[in-house]
Amino acid sequence: MFLLSSTVPAWADAARTDLGALLADHLHCERKAVENALQLVRRYADRAGMVEALARLAHEETAHLVRMSALLEERGLPMRHDVGNRYAQLLRAEVRPGEPARLLDSLLTSAFIEARSHERLLLLGNAFAAAGDADAAGIYAALASAEERHFELFLELAREVAPAEADARAAELGAREAEIIASLPHGPRIH
Repeated sequence: MFLLSSTVPAWADAARTDLGALLADHLHCERKAVENALQLVRRYADRAGMVEALARLAHEETAHLVRMSALLEERGLPMRHDVGNRYAQLLRAEVRPGEPARLLDSLLTSAFIEARSHERLLLLGNAFAAAGDADAAGIYAALASAEERHFELFLELAREVAPAEADARAAELGAREAEIIASLPHGPRIH
């Protein structure tokens, strides 16, 4: 498995303590996923295959952003300001300068974010199902499936960029990702 640690099941209950905060945080995570994909498209415009794949990913993430906005509205919950994502900030701090290391690390950190999101959205889907919220359970199950595809895409792109180094670097970043996720408190947030 790509992730070196697992989220404790109690995280989902803690995350659901403030549904408005959770959904707003999730909306901002989707927005940042769009921005990340488009930033990579801008920065590496000369990599045609990667640009096309990331543009498609940005399109799908935009649909997720719209879905989360609609879910907030359906539930009568107000939009909240982005409070930042310490997990992503700490993980992205591991990106090395200089090319091609910067591209490889950017792709791998994106893969970790998507993999962790996949894991956590599955947990949320199960928690919503157990609470009898079939609508949210279905939404989160579908989103978890998409996050898994996104993780696989970023990992595949990383392996194309640096076939000899990608897996070793992923192992290094995986150890750091496990440390980061373990250091963060549980609350109404995706990460």
